[in-house]
Amino acid sequence: ASGVAVFDADTAEAWARAGRKVILVRSETTPEDIHGVLAAEGVLTSRGGMTSHAAVVARGMGKPCVCGCEALRLTDRAFAVTTADGEAVTVREGDALSIDGATGRVILGEVSLREPELTGELEQLLAWADEIRTLEVYTNADTPEDAAKARSFGAEGIGLCRTEHMFMSAERVPVVQAMILAETAEERAEALAKLLPMQQEDFEGIFRAMDGLPVTIRLLDPPLHEFLPNMEQLVVERERLNGQPDADPDRKERLEKLLRKVRTLHEMNPMLGTRGCRLGLVLPDIYEMQIEAVFRAVLSCLREQLDVRPDIMIPLVGHANELKRMRELVTRKADEVLGEFARTFRYRVGTMIEVPRAAVTAGDIAQHADFFSFGTNDLTQMTFGYSRDDAEGKFLTHYVETKLLPDNPFQVLDRDGVGTLIEWAVERGRAVKPKLKTGICGEHGGDKQSIFFCHGAGLDYVSCSPYRVPLARIAAAQAQLALGSTAAPETAAEEAVTSGRSA
Repeated sequence: ASGVAVFDADTAEAWARAGRKVILVRSETTPEDIHGVLAAEGVLTSRGGMTSHAAVVARGMGKPCVCGCEALRLTDRAFAVTTADGEAVTVREGDALSIDGATGRVILGEVSLREPELTGELEQLLAWADEIRTLEVYTNADTPEDAAKARSFGAEGIGLCRTEHMFMSAERVPVVQAMILAETAEERAEALAKLLPMQQEDFEGIFRAMDGLPVTIRLLDPPLHEFLPNMEQLVVERERLNGQPDADPDRKERLEKLLRKVRTLHEMNPMLGTRGCRLGLVLPDIYEMQIEAVFRAVLSCLREQLDVRPDIMIPLVGHANELKRMRELVTRKADEVLGEFARTFRYRVGTMIEVPRAAVTAGDIAQHADFFSFGTNDLTQMTFGYSRDDAEGKFLTHYVETKLLPDNPFQVLDRDGVGTLIEWAVERGRAVKPKLKTGICGEHGGDKQSIFFCHGAGLDYVSCSPYRVPLARIAAAQAQLALGSTAAPETAAEEAVTSGRSA
């Protein structure tokens, strides 16, 4: 991608509206930056890695992204860097910049670009792959546009719809923040009532795009503080206002209220704190709103004679009682909204297996689940004890370069550790429910070696970002060709294709 450097999401959006192509440069992105990511041609961050917020969001949109470029020294509206030739360079806002998301290169100035194309030869190869493979290929998509794009690439369903991404547009963030900052149940209900039709509209669009295919909808997963401003920035702003004798007292009071709430929500390790189903159990009205929106959308699409197939995913379950309680909530709200359709309309309720305890106790959890979707990003993080936001930019590169690890486990699935947990969970889950649907929806769903593992483990599907669907279709066929071979999986598949068996 090529464009001019900008250093905040609002500027990226404003300049893009004015017709300028921009590259969003941040230390790291947060959910508050989503409108800037949408507006930008690409994203460049000085922190993060393969599964950081910027990488995951940009990959899903098909945008180039370079994460964890620690050589960048960000200042106000600029960054300094030493080039490969040893030259000290400063890039200021408005300067031309190019990034290569495949190699990680950051290039001064603009480069010549052309749109990639699906050639007739590739389409023929994909058709052959589809005749061979048994593993289904789904997509991770959060908008009707992403869903339609993935379907055009051959996706057979949505394996992960991250509902929190629907909250992140510029016009919705204030409503979400009002819901979080509510002091009373009535105030929260008022904000949720505003979000309900927005969510319903989102789901209707996705159901229309995926007419006749399954759509797995994950209820709100991240901790609430991610939707609020950074605490350090709020403290700086408060000090600035306190230094102004004529500052608006109402503005100061609103800022103090916001800072108090951010401090209340602050956790030492938020990724292991109040998020996922824990949030749904503590504040069930948020999940109730989302479930109601799903089934209102179902009703609307049924009236349009569409074939709607929703799967409701409960995130971060670690104990069977959590899923049992959440399933009861889904069933109650579905019956309430669907009315007479409740007796005949079929939907599934399942969970994302991302906590090691859930994998170990999968037999108990399967009693309340229609499907298991393995969230391999978090499952890898929790199994290794590696922070996925920190490890890739710190010690993990050293581990891979010095052969302490064969691969980055956030890019290639760790078969011995994480893979064993997945196999264990599948075996124990299907011992309780033989027809339990299983798949993965982490970033490994688009990695060739990981797809070989999923095929061998007997999973039903892999789910990946829309632009990785063609690769996953071919890798799944190669895995099928290699079945039963004693050679290394990749070697066997490559030999099979070369020998002409794929034709």
